[in-house]
Amino acid sequence: MEGAVSSSHCSGVLGIADIVVEKAKIVDVSYNRGVRTAIIKVALRCLGTVLAVAGIVFACHVVHANATTAALTFVIAVLIVSSSWGLWPALFMTVVAMLAFNYYFLPPIGKLTIADPQNWVALAAFLIAAFMASQLAERAGREAESANERRGEAERLYKFSQRLLTSENLAELLNMIPLYIVESFGVGAAAIYLVNRSDTYRSGVLQLNVLDRHDLQLVAMRGEPQIDTERRVVFMPLRMGLRVVGSMGLSGAQLSRETLESMSSLIAIATERAGAVEKLSKAEAARESEQLRSALLDSVTHEFRTPLTGIKAAVTSLLSNPGLDGAQRLELLTVINEESDRLNHLVGEAAEMAQLDAHKVELRIAKHQIREAVDDAIAKSKTTLGKHPVNVDLPENLPAVRIDLDRISEVITQLLENAGKYSPPEAPIHINGEVKGGMVMISIADRGPGIDDFEQSLIFEKFYRGRDQRMQVQGTGMGLAIAKAIVEAHGGSIGVTSQLGHGSVFYFTVPVG
Repeated sequence: MEGAVSSSHCSGVLGIADIVVEKAKIVDVSYNRGVRTAIIKVALRCLGTVLAVAGIVFACHVVHANATTAALTFVIAVLIVSSSWGLWPALFMTVVAMLAFNYYFLPPIGKLTIADPQNWVALAAFLIAAFMASQLAERAGREAESANERRGEAERLYKFSQRLLTSENLAELLNMIPLYIVESFGVGAAAIYLVNRSDTYRSGVLQLNVLDRHDLQLVAMRGEPQIDTERRVVFMPLRMGLRVVGSMGLSGAQLSRETLESMSSLIAIATERAGAVEKLSKAEAARESEQLRSALLDSVTHEFRTPLTGIKAAVTSLLSNPGLDGAQRLELLTVINEESDRLNHLVGEAAEMAQLDAHKVELRIAKHQIREAVDDAIAKSKTTLGKHPVNVDLPENLPAVRIDLDRISEVITQLLENAGKYSPPEAPIHINGEVKGGMVMISIADRGPGIDDFEQSLIFEKFYRGRDQRMQVQGTGMGLAIAKAIVEAHGGSIGVTSQLGHGSVFYFTVPVG
């Protein structure tokens, strides 16, 4: 066994060694390939300068140009090479051009010697002019390239700032900023740290060791940048004025100091803005919640007080007038009975809403035809609907559905009663049904005033009642919330489409059996 273990261990070590050797070979091959490529590029450029000098010499002999014209042509060629290929190819061309100028244009022609001392001055002037021109051209090219880089960075900063301002959710913004940095500036990885948050936000999980949280915290605490040229890692503090709000880490970044400082300032401003908007939204939500709570309490109190007032008035009349005749006593007792039923209905709605919220309602699911629930709801709503005609258009081939018959009947009843409350007198109400994607959809259409887009997203919330109707139509605002909870408990959905001045269509879906 020990021998086996030793053999296995040795083979594992040898395997690792082989992998290391292979990787070393790959690195060595890559390095050699890069060196060969660089050498070939230099050789080609040198050959190009030699050919350019030969071409100039040939052209000058064809047109019988004098020495001055040839010198100026050589200088122009040196300028072109310097701006295109850089300083060193231009210097090489300067030497080759000087030799060619001496050999072909300065007497004695065909020799690398100079007889007239004035020609020494001309040759020296040519060499100095070509050398200085190449340096100036190379510097101008370098500055133009730097200007282009700065312009490119400015454009990327502008686009980056636009992306930072698209989100007002601080958590979402912090998660997206590292990705924005990688996409906008082409860095390898990015990380963000804020002093008032416990998380570190990264562009990926593979750079945990490169962009260490400790380094981010250290830079945020010191407020000074940290640049590691060997690892090509940069850490910058995020400043809001003189206050440091966090830090930014980049790996594989080749950006100027000015761009890095601009990035950090933009990130600090964007995070502070998103945080301020978030706080303002929370304060506004709290204020609206308080207003809703007050309106809710007023609404519920009013709804419970109305039947109690009627009952109290009827009982007082009976007690204070014992001599009332039978018809009067019957009328008062009828008022007491109706208002008691209404009060009982309100208490029942509140209790049902509480049970649905707590998920304590058990559904008795079985296969039924949806028409059963529709017919039952119409029968229950006859008194409330009054003179509103109800037109039912349900296809005969509608499949059976899996529902709690009583609960779905309650949903349809609620939608019918709403349609009756908000529609003009004697306006028809339409009930339609169809199959959509494995669900049966029932829709109830009315000709009421319609619901604006803002309120359509609120009417299924508990206790919410329309702004224009809450003082004209009785109700607690629990009916639609109960209907929504019942439908969703069946695995369906409920919604509304409406047009102001033309009515509304409430619809819900239940699964096919």
